[in-house]
Amino acid sequence: MIEGTILGGTNNVFDVEESDGLIRSCIIKGKILKGVEGYYNPLAPGDRVVVDPDELDEHRGRIISLVPRKNHFVRLNQKGNSPQLLAANLDLLVIVTTPDEPPFRPRFVDRALIQCNAEHITPLVLLNKSDLTIDPDVHERLSDWQRIGHSVLLVSSQTGEGIPELENMLYGKLSAFVGQSGVGKSSLINTLNGSLNLRVGSLSQKYGKGAHTTTKGMLFHVGSNDEKGSMDIIDTPGVRRFVLHDIPAADLALYFPEMEKIVGTCSWGASCSHIHEPGCKILEAVYAGVIHEQRYESWLRIREEIETGSLTD
Repeated sequence: MIEGTILGGTNNVFDVEESDGLIRSCIIKGKILKGVEGYYNPLAPGDRVVVDPDELDEHRGRIISLVPRKNHFVRLNQKGNSPQLLAANLDLLVIVTTPDEPPFRPRFVDRALIQCNAEHITPLVLLNKSDLTIDPDVHERLSDWQRIGHSVLLVSSQTGEGIPELENMLYGKLSAFVGQSGVGKSSLINTLNGSLNLRVGSLSQKYGKGAHTTTKGMLFHVGSNDEKGSMDIIDTPGVRRFVLHDIPAADLALYFPEMEKIVGTCSWGASCSHIHEPGCKILEAVYAGVIHEQRYESWLRIREEIETGSLTD
């Protein structure tokens, strides 16, 4: 038996890379893997698995078991009504957004930040296409994410702005790029390593949305440095609808850093809805500007999504 890392997979056939670089095409023994019951997909790039090698073909094998994950990044797949794994064992999640083309979607970023918080994954908010005109409201939201403790970086795969800083943040880590279709995840990875030539899609003129050019998650070894280590990146498919998984509406405020420290201090205690009660410390913090009004609006909308099961934005 040997251990390896999932690079990607289709139809329950997974490419598993061993420590010496050998890649095996592997199926799951028995087609049911212990520990992944109930998931839309059993494994994701970054997963560590135990493989039984094929004695007749060194490029094939069977996956026997899953090595316990330190974390995993998921979203709720509404079609299958089950959690969909996007990446596993991450050191960093890069949440890619744009000022335009496609339009800036701060609530998408907020949802991804919440899911990161739930899994104790370090996030980086990355504004790609910084060569485009950036609306003051976009700058305001970026500044607020920084204010509450999140790392934010502006980059452009066209001009090279911010690319050296991004490289420094990625070396020595397994990272995943997540974002809506068309935000330029594949273009950024191509910029970081020009030899990959990942397929890049054009933006839909009708809807201002990108085509799903990355149809499955894949782990790429983008670069290495003797001093800084390797730069390994999981390119995930573009996500138009990011729905949170396994976060109760009543606990949502605990995943907003600026709210978490206030929860429980309201006059109504833990029963406070933070919507209309007098003596609500969260509402007082919103009125005082300690909590950004748009972050509070995100909390309201996302809580409603969880309660109703309907995505609002």
